[in-house]
Amino acid sequence: MRKFLLFVGGLVALLVLLVNLGPMVLLGLSIWLLYIIFKKFVKSDSTAGKIGWVILGLLVLGMAFSNIYAVLGIAAAFALYWIFKNWKNDDSDPVVDSDEDDPFRNFERQWAEMNN
Repeated sequence: MRKFLLFVGGLVALLVLLVNLGPMVLLGLSIWLLYIIFKKFVKSDSTAGKIGWVILGLLVLGMAFSNIYAVLGIAAAFALYWIFKNWKNDDSDPVVDSDEDDPFRNFERQWAEMNN
């Protein structure tokens, strides 16, 4: 049942990610443009140039806020990562015999603890 729920959750997250792929690209582009505009603003010497860069920056900032739905896509990508990471996570202990003093006998348990 756990694998089925993870599978359904993965499908939903994949659909949300695919639907929000365009806004994610535009959000990344607008953040990159804001960085470029900020660098040009700092290098500008004239007051008119600085005012122009501020106006352009506000326009690009408006473009960034219009793509705020990209955060849903980022959350869906994180959910897909989490589902992929927990897909093969078994709750069973690989070694039934427990002798804590012998590391060779409990190698499977120690290896499972290192991987978690």
